[in-house]
Amino acid sequence: MTRVSLKQIDDGYALIGSLCLSTVSPVWQQSRTIDWQNQIVDLSAIEHCDGAGAALLFELTQSGAKLQNIPEQCQRLLSALEPQRALHHKRNKPRITLIAQLGQTSRATLQDFQEQISFIGSAARSFVDAIRLPQRIRWSEFLHQCELTGANALPIISLISLLLGIILAFQSAIPMRQFGAELYVANLLGLSLIRELGPLMTAIVLAGRSGAAFAAEIGTMKVNEEINALVTFGYQPMHFLVFPRLMAGVCMLPLLAIWAEIIGMLGGALVMRGFGIPISTFWSQVSSQVDIGDFFSGMLKAAAFGLVVASVGCFRGLHTGTGASAVGASTTRAVVNILILLVITDGIFAVVYYHLGW
Repeated sequence: MTRVSLKQIDDGYALIGSLCLSTVSPVWQQSRTIDWQNQIVDLSAIEHCDGAGAALLFELTQSGAKLQNIPEQCQRLLSALEPQRALHHKRNKPRITLIAQLGQTSRATLQDFQEQISFIGSAARSFVDAIRLPQRIRWSEFLHQCELTGANALPIISLISLLLGIILAFQSAIPMRQFGAELYVANLLGLSLIRELGPLMTAIVLAGRSGAAFAAEIGTMKVNEEINALVTFGYQPMHFLVFPRLMAGVCMLPLLAIWAEIIGMLGGALVMRGFGIPISTFWSQVSSQVDIGDFFSGMLKAAAFGLVVASVGCFRGLHTGTGASAVGASTTRAVVNILILLVITDGIFAVVYYHLGW
């Protein structure tokens, strides 16, 4: 390959040789030491030119040089680069006022709320269709989701519930022991776990575990256009994907909450055993304080929490945008929305139970 050289002539400069990737580097460095404003560059001696050589010529034109006797190959590459046009400078985005931002946020929130209402209506219709035509339910997928949501979550639920019971009992027994009332820690622990903390902590764990998994799984299918393929083949995503997960969430979260309550009270009983209170006395105090109404109120709350976790996870998955980052964004929004709705739902239950006298 003939090397290229840059030589000064009477009326300017001349490039001689082959302008290619392997030879252009020394000439490029030399050219940057020259003021090219209104300088003439003769290209009649160019033997070969590739993309790297065209880039050098483009830089010369942008520096003010005037090219003459351009070979056809160089001219073709330069035409693609459009050297006659000046380099574009990035324009600053127009500044959005606070009122405009507020309007855009409000519009997006209302649109998202409308989509959620539509999703709730579709889910309710799928429940009615399942009751009317139970043979349409994908029982194998439902059992598989129950395994993923329920059985596979037992280890983390057990660990958190045990630690929760131990911490609650220990932190409550220390101040109550000053008044000789550490026996009533069992009453406090049993009532708080069964009515409130058992269902709520289980739902929070499943929000980060199952809710995020639902959003990521369905969101990946949306990005890969697998959901469009299902619709093409005549399958409804609500029946095929969402309904088994909704049923699994509603059925499994109360069962996990029962397990969490048992493990949490077991942890509290072990702590109270260290304070000299027998386990039989602990269970006697719990049974005297907690009745069947407290248990069913907690289970009703757990079922509602399960519906929130599963429905929001599936909803965010179905409304995933395009691109790899969209799956992560949908998963993050699913977890955040689930946590917010869990708190709101818990507050609604607290107000309703207060007015009902439960």
